[in-house]
Amino acid sequence: MKAPAAPAVLAPARAAPAVLAPARRSAYDLTLEDLRSLSALVGQPAYRARQVWDGLHRRALRPSEMTDLPLALRARLTEELPAALREAARRTADGGDTLKWLWELHDGRTIETVLMAYPARATVCVSTQAGCAMGCAFCATGQGGFGRNLTTGEIVEQVVAAVRASRPRRVSNVVFMGMGEPLANYDRTWAAVRRLHAALGISARRLTISTVGLVPGIRRLAEEPLPVNLAVSLHAANDALRDRLVPMNRRYPLEALAEACAAYVARTGRRLSLEWALVEGTNDRASDMAELADFARPLGAHVNLIPLNPTPGFALRGSSPARVAEAREELERLGVNATVRSTRGARIDAACGQLAARARGGAARRPGAARSAVVGPAPVR
Repeated sequence: MKAPAAPAVLAPARAAPAVLAPARRSAYDLTLEDLRSLSALVGQPAYRARQVWDGLHRRALRPSEMTDLPLALRARLTEELPAALREAARRTADGGDTLKWLWELHDGRTIETVLMAYPARATVCVSTQAGCAMGCAFCATGQGGFGRNLTTGEIVEQVVAAVRASRPRRVSNVVFMGMGEPLANYDRTWAAVRRLHAALGISARRLTISTVGLVPGIRRLAEEPLPVNLAVSLHAANDALRDRLVPMNRRYPLEALAEACAAYVARTGRRLSLEWALVEGTNDRASDMAELADFARPLGAHVNLIPLNPTPGFALRGSSPARVAEAREELERLGVNATVRSTRGARIDAACGQLAARARGGAARRPGAARSAVVGPAPVR
């Protein structure tokens, strides 16, 4: 089948090294063993370290708020357990049910976190990198370039901040769909998953890792002991178009991606999700839906159709609401279960990278590159 013509999109980003900032241990970068050797806890009763650990994670408290500890110890812990995130901006929408933070890190880099509240629960969308090197066509994050990988503590602290802000609602779901490619920061992302599961008590089945299709990472994820959910940002189901929309496809084309996804489903028993941002005249035609169905059916995958979160100054347009509804119906007729994701927070730059781009005066534009629309953060079904 002939691929539809694609509009001008961002030039693919050059591969960037997996850079970590100079070591700086924040409160959530420490393990329980690290806490036990913390100078403030040396000479304290042995149970104090566990008490502090539970306070940080299970109760989401700052050291100064741990009133079951002696006042002098709280003061010392405040000095020795610094926060990794400093709030640089905060936006709310949807009657307060959508909250987006722009955090500044100790080295001046910025990341974003989005909290989405529902009647009885909340979902938080977290970042795993400052910036991104994937170069996808509809992501403001990539236009600002790649900064560095986040530490485990910087990832976990985003969830803790959401837990604090969502009370009395419970944060039941965490989606790794914010800034960055989680599988390009695999070790720290997975360490954060383990911490969220073990220390914060979030079920593995409520944790979702999104990827543009890093095949080695998907295969590695399939061998992990926790059955987390996998979401693949597909956006095109023929290689010619996907090469342009998702440049990583040139390294790991659709055939290799499908094989890795099939292995993941077989190994974990978890249902695969495919993310598809509908771009008018590019990937929203009946032929595109047929290609998507052909890719999804053998995998038993669920499709999330995503109306683009509009961004001023970006050239590509999202499909109309009528066309989005038609696309879902076409997929259903082709035997694929599909839902339309409700877009939240459009008025607060809630899509990945938008608030950071606005804070730095607009997304950096590569020479000759057309700007594009941006995908909004993902609530979990």
